[in-house]
Amino acid sequence: MKTANEKLLDELIGHEVDLTHLSNAQVVEIIKILNSQDAELRAALIEEIDGIGPDLSESAVALALAGVLGINRAVFARVRQALTQSTDDLIRYELSFVHSALHAVLPALVQDQFPVKSADFGSVQSAARALPFQGRLISEWLAGIESGRAASIRDAVRAGVVDGKHAAEIVRSIMGTRAERYADGVLQKSRRDLESVVRSAVSSAAEVASDKVFEANSVLISHVEWISILDSRTTVMCRIRDRLPYTLGTYKPIGHKIPWLAGPGRLHFCCRSSKWPVLKSAKELGITDAEAMALMDGQSPQQTTFGEWLERQPAARQDRILGPERGKLMRQGKLKLQDFYNDKGNFLRLDELRDRLL
Repeated sequence: MKTANEKLLDELIGHEVDLTHLSNAQVVEIIKILNSQDAELRAALIEEIDGIGPDLSESAVALALAGVLGINRAVFARVRQALTQSTDDLIRYELSFVHSALHAVLPALVQDQFPVKSADFGSVQSAARALPFQGRLISEWLAGIESGRAASIRDAVRAGVVDGKHAAEIVRSIMGTRAERYADGVLQKSRRDLESVVRSAVSSAAEVASDKVFEANSVLISHVEWISILDSRTTVMCRIRDRLPYTLGTYKPIGHKIPWLAGPGRLHFCCRSSKWPVLKSAKELGITDAEAMALMDGQSPQQTTFGEWLERQPAARQDRILGPERGKLMRQGKLKLQDFYNDKGNFLRLDELRDRLL
């Protein structure tokens, strides 16, 4: 029989996978908004480049490109609105999930004496918006991408005019080419930067929400442990912190010297680390019921890799994470989790996987 801590760890790891999928979906939606006015931007560029005179100072070119830069401001207003709404929705979801997860694993006898508490949405929302990420608020990162994109467009136009390029050539250098799926244009950098900010906004908001729920239930929680199961492939910073214990609320190291710093989900851009609360033992809570003591032994489950965790999960969860065919291949023992990725850490296509089986 699994203990409450083992059940909770399983649920939180599965939830982190779901958050990764959610982050992917949010990136797609936000980038779609950013790209939605590309046709209008292209048309405005063609028209306004032709109107640029001999004065190529920054202010003169910016004035000549007023329509283009206005389109840029408008699309980023929509991006900010969409990201704000999606972040608020995520906070509500995360508060509900963490509360439900604690409620599901704690014995009824324990909850009778120590009911699971919720955290207030408004306070979490305010905390998430006021918490700097890598030295800036998320809103400030968005403003920086917007201004950087405008400057890149302006500078590309100035450079093109100086080099004697035709308007069509300049526009192509900014927008990119269809053959390269527009990834070779000046605008591609803003897409990559925005993707990083969206992923970071998702992870940061989720961590703030879980912080507040765990802190509200501190009477039940011994400490928290850093989880880098999903982030251990790429970052040394997160790998060294995997399963290290920290105090709840103050987040001081317990038995080691590795600092919490910004915390999981915020330590670096696109951080996929998280944390989980180690529940106190029933004995620590003053409960001597034999069943409750067996379920709540206060012990942290043994360290595990994501692949090992995934192999222990039900088929439905494996299929949801990997897809039905990949899940079946893993259950049949034909391929391990690492076999589904190339040397860059990207998912292989199904036809590439089949080639490995030949």
